[in-house]
Formats: sequence, structure tokens, C-alpha cells
Amino acid sequence: MTVLPTGPLWQKLHPLTPVVLAGRSAVVLVLVIGEDSARGSGGGGWAFLAALGIVVLALVVSVVRWLVTRWALDGTTLRIETGLVRRDARQLPLARIQAVDVVRPFLARLVGLAELRVRLAGSSRSGGRLAYLSEPVALDLRARLLAGHHGLDLGTPEPAEQPMATVATGQLVAAALLSPAAPLALCLVVVIILLVTVSPAAAAASVGTLVVYLLGFARLTWRRVADQYGFAVGLAPDGIRVRRGLLSTVSETVPFARVQAVRKIEPLLWRALGWCRLEVDVAGSPGQEQGTRSGRVTKSLLPVGRGAVADRLFSDLLGLRQFELSRPPRRARWKAPFSYHLLAAGCDGAVLAATTGRLKKVTTWVPLEKVQSIRRVEGPVQRALHLRTVHVDAAGRGVRAELRDRDVQEADRFFDQLVTQSRSARRRVASSSPGGAMAAVGVNGSDASPSRAGLATGQPAPPPPLSV
Repeated sequence: MTVLPTGPLWQKLHPLTPVVLAGRSAVVLVLVIGEDSARGSGGGGWAFLAALGIVVLALVVSVVRWLVTRWALDGTTLRIETGLVRRDARQLPLARIQAVDVVRPFLARLVGLAELRVRLAGSSRSGGRLAYLSEPVALDLRARLLAGHHGLDLGTPEPAEQPMATVATGQLVAAALLSPAAPLALCLVVVIILLVTVSPAAAAASVGTLVVYLLGFARLTWRRVADQYGFAVGLAPDGIRVRRGLLSTVSETVPFARVQAVRKIEPLLWRALGWCRLEVDVAGSPGQEQGTRSGRVTKSLLPVGRGAVADRLFSDLLGLRQFELSRPPRRARWKAPFSYHLLAAGCDGAVLAATTGRLKKVTTWVPLEKVQSIRRVEGPVQRALHLRTVHVDAAGRGVRAELRDRDVQEADRFFDQLVTQSRSARRRVASSSPGGAMAAVGVNGSDASPSRAGLATGQPAPPPPLSV
């Protein structure tokens, strides 16, 4: 009689995982030794032996880590166990998955490996990480996790993707150079030039500060370009797909239901060119991009692009439509003289929108079924001017839309309407098919955008992708 094995089928990480983990330490040590040799410091032999010992120790630790780490997918839960002295066993329910990323660091790419990152909704931790798997295994596991999240058979292949937009490298570099740090760097250069004509000694003393700042600015610019290089966003039935990266590449899939808010950002230097940035907030544990201090994941849907491209992504990718926003009363200028020209807000019964900012214009859209709390705030200056501010919070710290400095009666009316409409929106989405606001309703409570509905039912695909 043959006894069949019971329980989950445990699997190991790729055998080359220790080499990649130890390789990162080796690269740093090689750079340190090279710098030491270039300066001509003594003790080069001892430095080499010490570096070699550290690399060997890192390799041993990596091998032990590989030996004690295993994972299994049992149909409804991804299990990850690791740790030698203190055992860490995690169970990640597929129903709570909020995002699945496939990350390919530079060293891992050289040997065909990838890291799988799984984030859970409402989790204060990073979810689970499998570093490293072979690239085909990582892609297959991501497809299985997303299929299980949507209630499909785990063997369901990853659905086809419809490309929506790409970002040209030249525009990405120009956007990075037009960051708020650029004017300061230009001012420092001008000051140094003026000092050279007035006092060469003072100019020579200031050159060091300028060089340090310019190196920091160059590093920041390089990081932004390398992170978003080759950016491409696509639409699929299982969510929003994003690919980006130069040395290290990232492939992300964000389910529609996990999108908590949409944000359109228009920096001052970009507005003259008609450029903007489009982001979505995914509540949960912070990830690689932004928001590590604010407790939220901020994903770029468009790192830089023309307003028309952002509007198309807003409607075709997210299934939303823009609507007219109203301004606060003129007496609000006394309360907010530097931001009044940008303040605006409105609600169409399904989505709340608010615009804020001083030099940088930020417009935030929050679907009402994603609303977690509604607050009405009135400071002493606002009381004197008969003004109030209504804060609408979504899941995650710092994810909110603010109806700033509205008339008292208007703010009270907004407050009462939002309470009722958000409750109705949650009921409507709960009774409809899974997918949340971004997949289930438009701004007037109708079905999702025609493009997404077409993908789900086999109808014609969206228009060709835009290159920005």
C-alpha cells in the first residue's frame, strides 16, 4: 500500500541564491579596496585578506539562509518559512493580496534570477519575499497568486495585457533635471561665477560646497532616471501592470480593487511644458517607490507625460472621468494667500476630487467606497472668516482629499452628503461584481470603462498605446 504525502509541497529557492546575496557584499568590498589602492594606503595585503574573509563569511551566511528557507502554495495560501535560530513562518492568504511584484536586481539578472514580493492589504509588514527564484518560476508563481486572488483556478494563465503608455528616455531625463533642486543648483553656479569676479579667494572656498551639491543632484537625477527607465504601463483583467528599471527591473501588477486614491501632480516647472505625473495610492506596507515614511505605497502610472496622456490613463485605465470643480469663497484668500489660486473641490456622487498646493498643483481623486473617515476641521482664523475644511481619509496614513477653506454652510453640506454617498457607494460595490470602484463604477455609478469591460469579455481592445 502506497502512502501519499499530505500537506503542502515545499520548494526551495534557486541554488544560485547564495551567490547573488553574497555578491552584493563582494561588490561593495571591491570598491572599498579599489579606493584604498588608488590612495596608496599601506596594508594592502591585510586589507585583501580581510575583504576575502568578509566575502566568505557572507557566502556562508547566505548558504545557511538558503538551506533554512522554503515556500509552498497550497491553493489558498502562500507559505514561507525561514530562520535558523528563530523560525519565521508566514501564511499569506491569496484573498488579501494587494500587489505582486517581480524585481530583477542587476546581479540577479546576470544569472537569470528574480525576486518575488507579495504585499497584503492592511498589513503593517512587507508581506512576503522570495529571493531568489528563476525568472520563469517567479513569473509563473505571480500568475498563480493573482489567479487565486481573483478566485480563479491556479492553473489559469496570466491574461493578456493591453499596452497603454510608455515614457521616452529623453523626456524622463528632462523631467528629472527640472526637479525643484535644479533652480538651487543654477543659483549656486551663478553665485560662484559672481564671486570669481569679486573675490577669487571666496570663490575657491565655495567651490567645494558647489561640487558636493552638484554630485548629490547628479546622484538624485540618476536614481530617478534609472528607476523609471523604460517605463511602460498596461491594462489587464487582473489589474494594472507596470514595467520599469534600467539596471534593476521591476514588473508590478496592482489589482484594481486595491487602488485607494489617484493623484495628478503638476510641478511648477512642468506646468509651462504641459507635463504632469499620475500616481495611485495602494494602502498597506510601504514598498520600493515612495511613501516609506507615510505608511503607504505610491505607484507611478505615469512618471512624466503630457496632460492628454494622463487624462487618457485616468479614463481608460482607471475607469474614471473628470468633472468640474468649484472654488472656495474669495474671503479664503485671507486664510491661504499663496494657495488660494489652486484650491478647488467637487463630488459627483461616486468620486470626490480636491486640488491643493502652492507652487506644485496636486489633484486627488478618492472613490467614495474607499473612504475610511470624514473629518470637519475649523481653526481660529477659519472661524473668523466663517470657513471650514473637510478631510476625507482613505486607507493608509496620508491618503486623503482635502476640501480646504469652504464656506461653513457648503462644508456642512459636503460633510452630510459624503457620509450618505460613501455608505451608498459601499453598498453598491458590495452588491456588484468584485473589483472595487476602479473596476466596477465610473464617476456617475455606471459600469467600468468600455476598455476594461472589453478586455474582460473579449470585445475590441483599447486604442494603440501612447508614447510620451
